[in-house]
Amino acid sequence: MSGTPFPGTVPSQLPNQKKRSVIVKPYKRVLLKLSGESLLGKQGHGIDGDVLTQYANEIRGAKETGTEIAIVIGGGNIFRGVKGATQGMDRVQGDYMGMMATMINSMALQDALERKGIHTRLMSAIRMEQIAEPYIRRRAVRHLEKGRVVIFGAGTGNPYFTTDTAASLRAIEIEADAILKGTRVNGIYDSDPEKNPDAVKFESISGDEVLKLQLSVMDLTAFTLCRDNKTPFIVFNMDQQQNLVKIVEGEPVGTRVYWD
Repeated sequence: MSGTPFPGTVPSQLPNQKKRSVIVKPYKRVLLKLSGESLLGKQGHGIDGDVLTQYANEIRGAKETGTEIAIVIGGGNIFRGVKGATQGMDRVQGDYMGMMATMINSMALQDALERKGIHTRLMSAIRMEQIAEPYIRRRAVRHLEKGRVVIFGAGTGNPYFTTDTAASLRAIEIEADAILKGTRVNGIYDSDPEKNPDAVKFESISGDEVLKLQLSVMDLTAFTLCRDNKTPFIVFNMDQQQNLVKIVEGEPVGTRVYWD
């Protein structure tokens, strides 16, 4: 990678390349993307209270570093519109049901954060004033500037778009330094590490290399938004304690995807 790396990024490393150290910087503002399935825990359905508490603790730790944090969470632990469509349901209806599922998860996470003493605002792409503020970009940015955690619910408010796309869109709108994609794996590999014990993990990789190697990181619409706006993102294991804190402080955790 030529020029100055994005905050928190390091040069790309392919399997046979040597590591090159760089100075990484703490992040000022990030968007944390969580999957709905991550809330399943060991239950296999619904929302695991222990996972919620763990995530709230991790987010509180990251917040205490001074980083501004916005969050988008999926709804796959409750309902997926795409799955409903494969079972004969109207796709648009199913996607709206999926948006409602993200709101349930967002409300649960908001409650967990507030029980930890974290001031939180939930903003919805679909109007539901009794439980959430309508999404207004300037208001969201103001909340972040005041030190509040902002949760964006209901995806983009439109069918046919994933919560990955919603995360990319909101990150661009609020001018986040990076998207932090919390998963159950510790980064991006050249092949599935669960199937290939010799899979190689990338410490960092350019977006162009991700496309060239056809690595599954996020859906193409979300990926294209990041590429067009030069928004870097990090894939990391959210279940590993202190990972989130380390990332916002500039430590190399997971895999960083940057743009040339």
